[in-house]
Amino acid sequence: MIVVGLTGSIGMGKSTTAALFAQEGVPVWDADAAVHRLYGLGGAAVALVEADFPGVSSPTGIDRAKLAAALAGDPDRFTRLEAIVHPLVADDRAAFLAGAQAAGADVALVDVPLLFETGADARVDAVVVVSAPPEVQRERVLARPGMTEERFAQIMGRQTPDAEKRARADFVIDTGRGIEPAREQVRAVLAALRSADFRSRRTRLDEPGEPRH
Repeated sequence: MIVVGLTGSIGMGKSTTAALFAQEGVPVWDADAAVHRLYGLGGAAVALVEADFPGVSSPTGIDRAKLAAALAGDPDRFTRLEAIVHPLVADDRAAFLAGAQAAGADVALVDVPLLFETGADARVDAVVVVSAPPEVQRERVLARPGMTEERFAQIMGRQTPDAEKRARADFVIDTGRGIEPAREQVRAVLAALRSADFRSRRTRLDEPGEPRH
């Protein structure tokens, strides 16, 4: 089974692109959704996070506002939280992939916003980066409720620049031209992945000068 890592900066259309892959019959795992499950009622992260950050849980799970307040201004606390949550997310992803393979899927997709930042690109067979022109990205993001220029800048500062992501990708999907062109690009990516000459990046990354698709 070919494992595809999907990523892209805020406002690039990553969630929409993940849905397009799902519409083509590809099993999709969403890292953000996994965290929501872990933080929700009965989630595996609730007791562990509460133990390290007392007072952030509620009857329905982790209270994200309280957790954000507990994390504010202390980078070391983010590291502590990641040490708790990342292994649980990895377990959730592994269970998804095992299930997809058992079901006979030839391609499965993991949607990971911080794919490059966390080094997860080394654990997939191909990386698809979702991109769009800067002006399209900006318009999309600033149209979101509660979004400000300052918050947008802060988010961008924590993410690998789009140009670098595109340079490191195996495939790039441009969502700036609308849904149907993006759908055709998704189908082209799947055709390339299923072709006889596809080679996993797990082997290609060790070969200097190897061209990307």
